Amino acid sequence: MERREFLRRLFKRTAIGAGAAAAGTAGLVGYYQPRKEFYRKNSRENEGKEKLDRSRKAVIIGGGLAGISSALELAMKGFQVTLIESSPSLGGKLTGWQLDALGERFPVEHGFHGFFDQYYNLNEIFSLGGVKREVFNESPGYPVLFREFPAEVFGQTPKYFPFNVFSILGQSRRLDLMSFLKNSKGLFSTLQLFQYDYGTAFTRYDSIDFLTFCRRKNILPAFVDTVLHPFADATMNRMEVLSAAEALRYFHFYFMGSPEGLAFRITNRDCMSALIDPLEAKLLGLGVKLRKGCTARKLVTEGRKVTGVLLDSGVSSNSVYLDIARTEVPEKGFGVFHTPEGVPVLIGKHEGGFAAFDARCTHMGCPVSYEAQSGGFYCPCHSGRYDLSGKPVSGPPKASLNLLPVSIEGGRLVVTSAAERGGELLACDYCIVASNVSGTRELVKASSIEEPAFEKQVASLGEADPYTVYRLWLDKPLDKTHFPFYTTSGYTYTDSATIYSHFQDPFISWAKKRGGSVIELHAYAIAPSDIRPEEEIKSTMQSEMRSMFPEIAGANVLHELYMQQSNFTRWAPGEHASRPGVETPIANLFLAGDWVRVDAPVFLMEAAAFTGRMAANAVFRNESLKTVPLPIVPMEGIFA
Repeated sequence: MERREFLRRLFKRTAIGAGAAAAGTAGLVGYYQPRKEFYRKNSRENEGKEKLDRSRKAVIIGGGLAGISSALELAMKGFQVTLIESSPSLGGKLTGWQLDALGERFPVEHGFHGFFDQYYNLNEIFSLGGVKREVFNESPGYPVLFREFPAEVFGQTPKYFPFNVFSILGQSRRLDLMSFLKNSKGLFSTLQLFQYDYGTAFTRYDSIDFLTFCRRKNILPAFVDTVLHPFADATMNRMEVLSAAEALRYFHFYFMGSPEGLAFRITNRDCMSALIDPLEAKLLGLGVKLRKGCTARKLVTEGRKVTGVLLDSGVSSNSVYLDIARTEVPEKGFGVFHTPEGVPVLIGKHEGGFAAFDARCTHMGCPVSYEAQSGGFYCPCHSGRYDLSGKPVSGPPKASLNLLPVSIEGGRLVVTSAAERGGELLACDYCIVASNVSGTRELVKASSIEEPAFEKQVASLGEADPYTVYRLWLDKPLDKTHFPFYTTSGYTYTDSATIYSHFQDPFISWAKKRGGSVIELHAYAIAPSDIRPEEEIKSTMQSEMRSMFPEIAGANVLHELYMQQSNFTRWAPGEHASRPGVETPIANLFLAGDWVRVDAPVFLMEAAAFTGRMAANAVFRNESLKTVPLPIVPMEGIFA
């Protein structure tokens, strides 16, 4: 839309609102505000039977929020549901485990999670799953700590436009209304953020990154530095490699188009016990069969339908896994090699011969590498360690690494698959793949789907740059006036800081008893140029933490947990069009997860729950069942 036309429409709407105000209404506030809507695929969404009246089996692959949401909805309508999860626990990125430290046992997880009021579908899943409201506390605000400027606090804003914008300007030390009014071009460009339209956004802006978008649109630098940059980082994608269209969808969902603003809740105990355990109990109560610690290896298809899911290896013990030259194996330690399907394998010289292990951690399938310092194997994702025989020695893994047979054939090593572990085949009428990106890629590649375009879509999916979670137990307390959570800006690694000893037990009681504090630092997406050895990153993040909170400048670290992972969805420029959707070319195969292409304004955890319910609705339509209403923030921005 041209600038003159945009301003004409803005004036017209404001004028109508002013006239309405004179007539005793709320004016612009009452005339046009973001309002909750319902996503509809067609006009017959609410027609059909309430419950299934015949036997139907559904297999769901992936026990994160997407898979749980699908399983819950299907089970409630009478489907026989089997939920497969490769790790020992459900929850995906909300899962957790126990850590023994400092003579006590602490719950730990992937990192801090905030639950926003506009997570309509996720909050409904929590309600249906029996999650108690008492496990949540309202966050007092959304503060941003700047390296070079005073902190800014957002989230304590009215929900109504334009007062939410004016409130930000009023609260901010770096932003003011006069600076906006003096720069009419910058003001116009900033207001365009309220002009979100799905088709326009992705047609025009998916090809460029968000930083380039802000520069081309002349959005005020202070607004970029203060608001857009720190909040964009929370997509777990760096601003300079984040699709501008995805960023616009993200900001529309979280603030510009949300009736709820930035209000969010935090759990007063760990997410596993507060959220996932009740959901699991509900699923079991509905008759869902949970297959935890079990991996789906292949989809079995006949014609254009999935007839079953093959579990575990499902291959004979003499299948060649990997074939490499002996000279490729390092003289000391173990090297990581990859099968044609992308499976990592550890191979090294051991006890006068060669040994090979499946290099996927038995906790959640993350890649394991050789660690010279300990003389064993290490999973940096959740700080799990194994000895050279593959047995777990610390961290969350409970099972040993899978030992693979190795034979020497001339100058080559041939690694074969492990002995047969059953290869159980689960028959199904419907299949929903709700795994993460890497799991979905591997599954589809191993299956003979014979749909080249679809297989190419899945193969092109990727993960964002690695992120780091660094939790520290310190011997000094933090002032109680601090917020429980901070987004940060301007630091080399640290993108957020969470003070667990301020809002979550048992960290509150530990800090009170010991006179200390527990702080978790996050690096949301580490650029390739910033990748450093673990000790260097930890040292830098500690320095940044002490700079943020001067009262702990001399604090000693009593215990620490450092994890580096790469499992968040990549939202790179130009990828949207090739992203697979919920429905696939296979009539009874559906996808769910935050990585699935949808035209609705959802993101992160809400996108997972939303697509999980979308997949369930697709099944319901096939069975002439009434679909589940899907609440969303408005499809379009207020100036669209």
